[in-house]
Amino acid sequence: MFDFGELHSLAARDLLKITHVFVTHTHMDHFIGFDTLLRIFLGREKELHIFGPSGFFAHVEGKLAGYTWNLVNEYETNFTLRVTEVYPEKTLTRSYVCKDRFERQRQEIREAFSGILWKEPSFYVEAAILDHRIPCLGLSLVENFYVNIIKEGLKELGLPVGPWLNRFKQALYEKKDPSDEFHVSWKEGGVINERRFVLGDLAHKIATISPGRKVTYITDIIGSPENYEKVINLANRADYLFIEAAFLDRDRQIARRKYHLTAREAGELARMSDVKHYTLFHFSPRYTHMAEEIEKEARVAARKG
Repeated sequence: MFDFGELHSLAARDLLKITHVFVTHTHMDHFIGFDTLLRIFLGREKELHIFGPSGFFAHVEGKLAGYTWNLVNEYETNFTLRVTEVYPEKTLTRSYVCKDRFERQRQEIREAFSGILWKEPSFYVEAAILDHRIPCLGLSLVENFYVNIIKEGLKELGLPVGPWLNRFKQALYEKKDPSDEFHVSWKEGGVINERRFVLGDLAHKIATISPGRKVTYITDIIGSPENYEKVINLANRADYLFIEAAFLDRDRQIARRKYHLTAREAGELARMSDVKHYTLFHFSPRYTHMAEEIEKEARVAARKG
């Protein structure tokens, strides 16, 4: 997840799938959902990784300090927060354990930072530190490749959809030997069924591999030359760019005072980054019912050049 916005519209079963949250900055509209997710994760065997810019520890610790934790040691399960602060050349990570009343653990992990915040076999997340009068993260999720499951292939083999598909995809993302044996197991009518396949043969029958996609998220920044350069590098050739357009260009002086982008600047950045698709969001309330005008201004700027 990128940012902790308002989360009440999301079902608990979907929120429980979240493992990592990347927070651009801790203004209320980008951080207010922290409490919602925290409440849902309490009492569960979970580990949640959250990332934010410099000063992030103090904001997380302030949130945690706002509640009384005298009963959490009674939970049979445990929940751990792994919190990472991002600096230009390093990251710092601290852990907070529910059973210990979310008191900060002594060990702090320091690692070099060269742009990538998190990496898994199937994707990685990279970040740039942008200027919103405070440090603000720009973010990109980049897939290495994408595994599409062929439902007709499953049907022909008599295999059901199930958790085993996650193991199957992971084996492909990790580039396991195609000649390896792969076990498919599922429960049906109280009986556990199991079948064995050669990984490469199974992949040929039930999967297609597509090029990975890149999704970039930019919000709450001033349209300065420094920010332009960083955004263009981060969003370069993205498949999808989600970018704020807080003000119209006629109000660019207000935008600069508030350290936000105009719709024209958003369109320029989309063009200069050579993205395939872009979506505008984060409009100022002063433009209620004016989405079409905002979209038009960005569209004109995106086509120039």
